[in-house]
Amino acid sequence: MPVPAEHPEASPTRQYALMAIKFVVSAALLAFLFSRIDVARLWASARQASLPWLLVAMAVYLVNVAACVWRWHLLLDAQDVRIRRRTLFGSFLVALFFNNFLPSNIGGDVIRISDTAKPAGSKTLAATVVLVDRGLGLMGLVFVAAVGATIAESTRHVVTPIWPSWLWAGLIVGAAAAAPAVLAPAGFGRMLQPLTVFHPEWVGGRIERLTAVLARFHERPAALVGCFGGAIFVQATIVVFYSIVAHALRLDMTFWDLAVIVPISFVVQMLPVSMNGFGVREATFAFYFTRVGQSLEHALLVSLVPTALAMLFSLTGAAVYVSRRR
Repeated sequence: MPVPAEHPEASPTRQYALMAIKFVVSAALLAFLFSRIDVARLWASARQASLPWLLVAMAVYLVNVAACVWRWHLLLDAQDVRIRRRTLFGSFLVALFFNNFLPSNIGGDVIRISDTAKPAGSKTLAATVVLVDRGLGLMGLVFVAAVGATIAESTRHVVTPIWPSWLWAGLIVGAAAAAPAVLAPAGFGRMLQPLTVFHPEWVGGRIERLTAVLARFHERPAALVGCFGGAIFVQATIVVFYSIVAHALRLDMTFWDLAVIVPISFVVQMLPVSMNGFGVREATFAFYFTRVGQSLEHALLVSLVPTALAMLFSLTGAAVYVSRRR
């Protein structure tokens, strides 16, 4: 007797259900936070922001994007994949647009992989480069947060809401977990061999390709070191971006507090529990800043206004996407 096929609507139904759950989580958190503030006063504060300083913040954000593209180009170049930075810049803008306006944080990575798979001659290579870029970016993010928490705690002589020791420990554990993939690519590939039980030929081929990519990075560690340094610069500039926006809003917030909460908020947004981080991100800012003497209104302003500016900037990616299709 033939096995009945899976219902064709099962997967779309599951996707819609997950999207609905994320929407409910975001809406519920935002509704709760906004119910505890004077929304009219919040809007008035946002309207009084200094336009020249907001333009400076956008310029810093452009530098941030350029640094992200430089990191990506550096990793591709280490794999002998030659793509012009201008082409990668356009692809990254499209990825930003997808990340900000699609109900998923991985849409942009799909664009980046798709745009580089053909020049690289391998989707596995393109995907591995993006994953390495993401991993080093995450390590740079935690590093900046750990430095920020350490300095914030030492200058105020009080325990910060997020302990520096936790962040340093997380950075060390993450580096230790990732080290085998770069230091011993062949051994890492052998560790993955049990996965070939699912599809020996297809999975085996991908593992072999992955091992070759990691071996190339092992031979050219300068690319990884440079990418990690670039990741620290990227996270530092995004903190500067938030700091300038806070200054434009005339809010008295220390740079080092922002150096803690901004990277942490990006980590929280990676959790697949909300619509593009909305609600969860604002709750994270509210948790931190209300514990360091700031108001809930200030926390929401520093969360929402930079997000709105980033979304506005990412609309350039929509223009690139439309022109590219034409």
